[in-house]
Amino acid sequence: MAREDELIRQIKQGRRECLDELVELYYPAILRYCMWHMPDRESALDATQETFLKLVRFIDRYSHRGQFKSFLYRIAANTCIDIKRKTAATAELVSEELLLADCRSESSFQRIEDRQQLARALDCVSPEQRELILLRYGQELSLKEISAVTGLPLRTVQTKLRRSIQKLRRLADT
Repeated sequence: MAREDELIRQIKQGRRECLDELVELYYPAILRYCMWHMPDRESALDATQETFLKLVRFIDRYSHRGQFKSFLYRIAANTCIDIKRKTAATAELVSEELLLADCRSESSFQRIEDRQQLARALDCVSPEQRELILLRYGQELSLKEISAVTGLPLRTVQTKLRRSIQKLRRLADT
């Protein structure tokens, strides 16, 4: 049994202190995911917090052993969409605030430049392609997990991801 499933079982039995451990396991990854989908760091923090609040609300409904990560990313994706709809903001992938926060050393400048270049490239692909690339390479989800998050068949995920990468390569060559 996966650690997540054991923690969820204990949470459902009333051991709410296990919730802290579950949040601690996934908070950094969900925050990174939300930072790619929200216009600024503050919105990403809000989306991350809201994701975990929804998790607490919906944890009793979770019943898919071994697929917790997909369940949580689906909540995060929906939360980001909901927040963006509510604020009607046109989000940039990388905000000035985030860039300035990373300006600590010369290697940070290279990371910032790389991140800006990636953000510009991702702006040139469809939202669906962007999501697949971010889930695979930004969040390091397996193809099976991406399939569960997006609701697409595994073969479709493979095909679309391959085409997305090819498109990014073509854009980089031009």
